[in-house]
Amino acid sequence: MDIKETQNAPVSSQSEVELSSRREFFKKSAALSVTAIAGTSLAATNALAEEKGDPNIVEEVPWGVKLGDPVTKNRYGKPSPYEHNVVRRNSQLLASGNWYASIAMCPIQDMYGIITPNGLFFNRDHGGVAHVDPNRYRLMIHGLVEKPIVLTLDQLKRYPSVSRIHFIECPANGGPEWRGPQFNSIQFAKGMMSCSEWTGVYIKDILKDLGLKPEAKWMLAEGSDNSEMGRTVPIDKVLDDAMLVYGQNGEALRPEQGYPVRLLLPGWEGNLCVKWVKRLEFSSEPFFAKEETAKYTCLKPSGKAIQHFYPLEVNSIITSPCPEKPWTDLKDGEWVEIEGLAWSGQGTIEGVDISFDGGKNWQEASLKGLVLPKAWTRFSFMHKYKKGERLLLSSRAYDDAGRIQPTVKHERSVMGVESVYHRNAIATWEVTAEGKVNNVQVIS
Repeated sequence: MDIKETQNAPVSSQSEVELSSRREFFKKSAALSVTAIAGTSLAATNALAEEKGDPNIVEEVPWGVKLGDPVTKNRYGKPSPYEHNVVRRNSQLLASGNWYASIAMCPIQDMYGIITPNGLFFNRDHGGVAHVDPNRYRLMIHGLVEKPIVLTLDQLKRYPSVSRIHFIECPANGGPEWRGPQFNSIQFAKGMMSCSEWTGVYIKDILKDLGLKPEAKWMLAEGSDNSEMGRTVPIDKVLDDAMLVYGQNGEALRPEQGYPVRLLLPGWEGNLCVKWVKRLEFSSEPFFAKEETAKYTCLKPSGKAIQHFYPLEVNSIITSPCPEKPWTDLKDGEWVEIEGLAWSGQGTIEGVDISFDGGKNWQEASLKGLVLPKAWTRFSFMHKYKKGERLLLSSRAYDDAGRIQPTVKHERSVMGVESVYHRNAIATWEVTAEGKVNNVQVIS
């Protein structure tokens, strides 16, 4: 029905005329649009065009016929209720019955780009989430400095600020899988990491004012939470890129991320990035407590242990497909994008390779979006899906310093299987003939 026919037709109201015209327009538009579908045959296109059309296009939708919420109904914005499954999760296996000293896993399978929203950033605590009054917050900097000082939050913010994008990863990320797959889930296997834009102050800029004594070789950072967690950092890292951050992704830190101030050591173990930091002490000797050195050492097959394991290795994981995002709804011959994340605590990701046969053969993937040092990097590979074909999907990353992700066999030859930390061996997903995705381990 065209506009002229509509005007001459007997109708009961002008609104009914407008609704009828709109439906006809959408029907024609829907029929025409299918001709633009990539890879659709002419016969299939004609068949689609002859169909009645998608009611979600032809008919009025509920949200399109009424006013929405006022723009200030939610004074702090919320995700769509249809995204209710995109949340952090925990496991009894990881919590060991203590939810105050546990970890909330980031849903990395649902992330876009390289920035993790603050509400989904992974969280690890040792004594629960502390709620610090910013008006009573104090940071003491003392030890081997010429001018010891106590700073309020406002005074800290008067130093020149910087914003940097970096990931934070727990050194135990993937740790339960040294002997073999434990979780058929990417969120539980690799969700102890996230990436954000951080805003704060370089510690080296504060030390320019205070005067660091030449004999200072170590810095102790201590938190003000229930556990008063303390971590010791070599002075070289402090004078490189260590930050005291108070902003995350454009807003103040959230309590679970150490509000109002936390330590950030880009590329280094997440446990070193002390939250709710209240004290920095500089010394010529390390402050190692017995429980700290015992907890974060790594036992090798020789019986010797690696005591200091600060920087995180080059690593990668395919995020789509994964156990949470299978290919069960794909049709034979359909093009699909394989996506993933790569990262290195010691530099910038230079490339990522993809394997469809568990590492026997490799093809180069594309890096997409921002490629930054000590940050997540997205990679992508377009694949033509073949129904009924079994795949072993793997990724291996390498950085600008020449470090490359090891095979499981190589990593075990160096580290054995008794470790908990710093596991960065190549991960593999099995894609079954039905398109389901399983966590497997290829020993090669």
